[in-house]
Formats: sequence, C-alpha cells, structure tokens
Amino acid sequence: MWNSWINSSALPALEQTAVFTQNRQALLAGNIANMDVPGYKTRDISTSDFQQRLHEAITADTTLSAGRSAGEPPSSVPAMQRVRDVSKQVLLHDGSDVSLEEQVTEIAKNESLHNISIALMRSQFRNLEVAIRESVNV
Repeated sequence: MWNSWINSSALPALEQTAVFTQNRQALLAGNIANMDVPGYKTRDISTSDFQQRLHEAITADTTLSAGRSAGEPPSSVPAMQRVRDVSKQVLLHDGSDVSLEEQVTEIAKNESLHNISIALMRSQFRNLEVAIRESVNV
C-alpha cells in the first residue's frame, strides 16, 4: 500500500533531482579545483537533458502505471550520470575554458535546486506522517 502511494507521489522525481544536483555539484567543484590546469575543459551534466528525461519518465510513468504492478519502479528511469563538455565558455590563452564566475553562479543555482528538492521531500514525508497518524487514530 505505502509503496504504491510513494511511487505515485512526487518523491521519486524529487529523489532523482537530489541525486542529479549532488552529482552536478561534484563536477562543478572539480571544475573550480582544476581551474589552473592548462588545457582543462569544464565538465557538466546537462540540466536540460535531465529535465527532459525526468519529464519523459514522469509522463511514461503516469500513462503506463495501470500496466505496472504495485511497487514496481518505472521502466524509463533516465541515465542521470551522462556528462558532457560545456562548449558555451570562452577558451583562455592556456587552453582552459574555466570561468570562476560562471562556475560559482552554476554552483549557486544548483544548490538552490538541491535545497528546493530536499524541502519538498521533507514536506512529502510530513504529509505521509500525518496520514499514518490519522490512520492509527481511526
């Protein structure tokens, strides 16, 4: 019963978002750590690809959920680990393309997304706690 409730809630999407932002934070920190390495190219996980795949997984999950047994995870779990080279940055004289300002901005945006996903997960768990308490008190 609870597995079907959890799988039909926003928790799986919020969990994937938290995992995505955690992995992205490590890459962005690595970009700053390697900033002085000649020829280093920044790496990042595509946020637009993640959002598109998450949308597709949620859409596929809601349209195919009737044919899936309770507790079974969605079959279209997106690959969150794909890393791509960022090609929008300026190439510096040493062959590096790391911009400290851009990396710090991306880290701040990523941290905000992570904090929002964690706050929403806490809210979902509080709702679950209230539902459990109400079912016990009945």
